[in-house]
Amino acid sequence: MSDVPGIGLEAVMTPAPTAVPSPLPSMSTVTVVPSAPPPASSSSGSESVLPAVVSGAFLAAMITATINILLARRKSREEELNRLRTAFAEAFAVHSAYKEMPYAIRRRRSDAPAEERVRLSEALREIQANLSYHLAWTKIESEAVGTAYAELVQELRKSAGAAMHAAWEAAPIESDAAVNIPPTVIDLSALQPLETAYITAVRAHLRTLTRWWHW
Repeated sequence: MSDVPGIGLEAVMTPAPTAVPSPLPSMSTVTVVPSAPPPASSSSGSESVLPAVVSGAFLAAMITATINILLARRKSREEELNRLRTAFAEAFAVHSAYKEMPYAIRRRRSDAPAEERVRLSEALREIQANLSYHLAWTKIESEAVGTAYAELVQELRKSAGAAMHAAWEAAPIESDAAVNIPPTVIDLSALQPLETAYITAVRAHLRTLTRWWHW
């Protein structure tokens, strides 16, 4: 039946084997679908920016605090210098008050001698107490200023003290013309160089403090 040599009838009549399909997957089988990768988080960027922001704020706070401290120190130094200027001026004012006493005694009222003695004596007592206070204070504050002030007060008590003694012995002034007291009656010119020396010592002391406290 066939012209092909070597092939029998059985080979021709035998059907070809049918392909067996693979078994279908069970309904209980779970198919895992890989999820998409999460989007890149911006936390890493925030973590790098946050320390920089904190460091900048801390640096700004430190600079502000430093400036405030320096300004406070400068204000304190200026206040201290003003206090010293006032105190040195008050010491000189007490000296001037003592220096005016000879004139006040000569110009005392002639119609109330007893009252005038009490008034002028009390005023002189207060001036003397203030002189003693400023003698000690200037010596504590500055050796140079204290020495200059002590020399001034020493000459003050000598010259003005003698002028006060003479004024008490003189009769009270009773005319307007006699109110003008010439230097021949009360001569306190010896105090001028010592007053200049005291002022020079005060200026030098304040200049030294200003140089050391400058920033």
